[in-house]
This record gives sequence, structure tokens and C-alpha cells, in this order.
Amino acid sequence: MTDSSIDVLGIGNAIVDVIARGDDALLASLELEKGSMTLIDEARALAIYERLGAAIECSGGSAANTIAGLASFGARTAFTGKTRNDQLGDVFGHDIRALGVNFSTLQKTDGPATARCLVVVTPDAQRSMATYLGASVSLAPADIDPELVAAAKVTYLEGYLWDPPQAKEAFLVAMDIAHAAGNKVALSLSDAFCVDRYRAEFRNLVDKHIDVLFANEQEILSLYEVAGFEAAVAAVRGSADVAVLTRGDKGAVIVTENDVLAVPAAAVANLVDTTGAGDLYAAGFLHGLTRGLPLGECGRLAGLAAAEVISHYGARPEISLKTLV
Repeated sequence: MTDSSIDVLGIGNAIVDVIARGDDALLASLELEKGSMTLIDEARALAIYERLGAAIECSGGSAANTIAGLASFGARTAFTGKTRNDQLGDVFGHDIRALGVNFSTLQKTDGPATARCLVVVTPDAQRSMATYLGASVSLAPADIDPELVAAAKVTYLEGYLWDPPQAKEAFLVAMDIAHAAGNKVALSLSDAFCVDRYRAEFRNLVDKHIDVLFANEQEILSLYEVAGFEAAVAAVRGSADVAVLTRGDKGAVIVTENDVLAVPAAAVANLVDTTGAGDLYAAGFLHGLTRGLPLGECGRLAGLAAAEVISHYGARPEISLKTLV
């Protein structure tokens, strides 16, 4: 990697998270599948919001959560994502900049409202999400700042934003700029439903464009259409330079062409809310990677970050991760 002024640039959906407690009966009445993410329109987003109780509201989105985690570690970070010039758009921008993140993407002045994700957390710590993507899916190649990408050691992309054609083009532009500058590209598969929709395209990305892949067990099984985890490990080996496969309380497996390293999960005294666990795992891993740490140490930092975020409500650290480690 070249000398860079930014450790990690995240590119993804700019979403305001609204996180509230609820039970299975509430999920049923809202027609939300437990533990899953459902895409909704603006009208349904407003209707669900009115049914929720007291909530935490903050800038969110998968890649943005990862960038927030990296900022908590003390990393130099930037984020690219699209909002509308409305109240939630201003909330998103203020919130993420307050963390010390470089965020300069121009707001849209017309069209759909700023995206929001309504999260219901049940007593078993499962999170069920209803997401209105709004302005976030309008990210286009023109929103990619070549100087910002070239300055980042790692450009981190979220699979959730692989749907819109112009956002897909933006990703490809960013990947080309990053590699031309001698930098790395990382991708999170985000959700098994994303993999189901774009399996062939994701496989092509992993084989040809991605240096660091993040996936949970369900996602990697779906990507390679195999029944067992060991078969998935064998399938991904030799594709991306590094594949980081998370398995919840079983820890994670880090796969390279020459090695398979099991990393145990960090201890969690009180499991409260799994929102953001994968996002913060990626944050810890990328923090270690951009500092040249051994992969096992990257995994240890990742586990600590994930353990911290699932011990409370919300997808952002409540304490300084730099202090924690």
C-alpha cells in the first residue's frame, strides 16, 4: 500500500438508524421477519415509526457503522454516502462528522428523502430491520472523489449498495482508483439476501477485485451454494487475499491462500443487541490491518469491538475502542 493520509474510506448507504425495543408480538403486527432486513417504502416507514416506543436515533448504515468504529479506535477515516437536504440528512452529516469522520458528499436537493432504518430489538438480542433506502441509493460515479479514494489505504464497500445500477458503477470506479493507487479494496457481503440476488456478480468481484472479504457464515454458504462451513472455507480460499468469516459466538475464521486461522469470540458479559456486530468486527479487523498487525491480532481487535457493541443498544461503540484495547 502507498503512503496514505486516510486509513479507511467507507462507501455505502447513508442511513439514519432508529433503534427501539420490542417483542415478537410487535414484530408480527408490523409484519417483520425476525432477525431479517425488510425493504419498505416511505409511507410504511412513517407508519412503523409511529408504532415504535422510545428510540435511539443516530447516523447509521453498515459501512458508516464500520467507519464510526474505526474512528473510535483513533483511525483516520472518511465516508461517502448520499443524503437529501432535509432534517434527517442534516442529522446524518452532523452526527458522523462529530466522530471526526471526513464526510463531504453533496446532498441531493430533490427526490426521495434521506434513508432511515427502523430496528426492533427483541429480548433475545435479535434485531429485525425495516429499511427505507430513500436518497442513499442515488449514489453515482460523480460522488466518488478520486483524491479521497487514492488517499485511503483501504476502500471499504457494503454489499447492501450493490442494487442500484449507478451505485454499482460508483463502486467499480472506486475500486479501479484504489487499485491504481496501490491500495486495498474490502467488501462486506452484508446480508444473505444480497448474495442470493447477485451471487454470480459477487463471486466475480471476490475473484477479481476484492482484497479483503467480510462475510458471516450464512452469507459465505450462500455465496458458494454449499451446505457446510468447511466447504465454504475451501471455496473462498485463494480468491480474495483475506476472507474474514464470522460465526457469532463461535468466533471467526480468517482464510488466506496459505492459511486458515480460527479466532475465538471475545467474552460478552451481557448480550443486549446484536445490531452492528458484523460492522464493528470489520472495524476492528481493518484497524489492525492498516497498522500492519498480524492477522490473528486483527481478529482479536475485531472480536473486542464486536463484543463491546453487542453489550448495549445501538450499532456504535459507547466507550472509546482505543481505550478498550
